[in-house]
Amino acid sequence: MNAPINAPKLYDCRDAFASTLERLAAENETIVAVCNDSVGSSKLGGFKAKFAERLVNVGIAEQNMVGVAAGLANGGRLPFVCAAAPFLTGRSLEQIKADISYSNANVKLVGISSGMAYGELGPTHHSIEDFAWTRVLPNLPVIAPCDRIETAAAVEWAAAYNGPCFLRLSRVGVPDLLPEGHKFELGKANLLRQGSDVTLIANGTLTHRILKAAEILAERGINARVLNLATVRPIDEDAIIAAAKETGAIVTAEEHSIFGGLGSAIAEVVVDNAPVPMKRLGVPGVYAPTGSAEFLLDEFGMAPSAIADAAQSLIRRK
Repeated sequence: MNAPINAPKLYDCRDAFASTLERLAAENETIVAVCNDSVGSSKLGGFKAKFAERLVNVGIAEQNMVGVAAGLANGGRLPFVCAAAPFLTGRSLEQIKADISYSNANVKLVGISSGMAYGELGPTHHSIEDFAWTRVLPNLPVIAPCDRIETAAAVEWAAAYNGPCFLRLSRVGVPDLLPEGHKFELGKANLLRQGSDVTLIANGTLTHRILKAAEILAERGINARVLNLATVRPIDEDAIIAAAKETGAIVTAEEHSIFGGLGSAIAEVVVDNAPVPMKRLGVPGVYAPTGSAEFLLDEFGMAPSAIADAAQSLIRRK
């Protein structure tokens, strides 16, 4: 099926990550890439061609990969660890906790193909627990950019930041949402649309979907505020509290389990500061089945029209 004539161009955030990393590596010879036999899926082919001596491929050994990166950081290098998100976080959680977070190692963890981007490969390849696992760890900022522009800005920020962080990047194409030249600021939400009736909050691949939902709601006479909350930890409490007090209802949407992820992080802020009705959209505590990412998001109630319906129902509880 051909795309609609007016459909926005979609971009793979991995390309923005790779091109930015290559540019930064040309400026900073301490930058190294560490991967688990994922040169292709991490888009590190260009990096390998330019900086072959600075690419460490440990093979399919994710725990060892994280330990190697910690050692490189201790030796004065600036490692970007690139691997499929479910295996980087799930297999290496103990090493991330002890070698990276507890040790406050200057290592940048990059979870590639997060959420349900590997949808056709089934539940073993879905990464719908990684927010919960990583955001609980001290010293570890957790970031999920919404488009290629925010991805490039977040990589620049990560390279300049003295400490560990986790970047969550999908392979699913998304449109540009932020302006060229956008500067990433840790812990700050981006207000994408002003509104007073309800607030829609997402990050990553869901951000453009909640914007579409806001457009649907506008056609129904409902004015929805839209926040892109790329930083899951530390979270923008001020923006969340303002949204709760000024709109009286919050809907969150995420490519993650509804337990422990973005919606849970926002609910923690809301219940402590400004309790209002909330609806958390995501994977409802089950193993997501096999299917394309687009199909699975729609199946779990995160098509733009379904998000709009959820928001409209929530407004009735205000």
